[in-house]
Amino acid sequence: MSELTTTARRLLGELQQRYPGRAVEVRVPFVGAVQILEGTRHRRGTPPAVVEMSAETWVSLAQGKITWEDAVDQGLVDASGERADLSACLPL
Repeated sequence: MSELTTTARRLLGELQQRYPGRAVEVRVPFVGAVQILEGTRHRRGTPPAVVEMSAETWVSLAQGKITWEDAVDQGLVDASGERADLSACLPL
């Protein structure tokens, strides 16, 4: 497992611990996915809010090397749903 993958997984786990819930699913393909934030719950299919990005982008966001707004503006984040704005949760 690469250092990037290990770091990205660790940071996803930290996000899930800090912001527990099932209203938003944060996906980092080939690394992992976590559900966070209290609110609307889902049981099957796609959650009401989904955020997806590369491992590189996720680590940069979590470590504060890039802001949420810049990542969205640059097309580095695919976010959909009512609560898909994670700017209040980042950096970790």
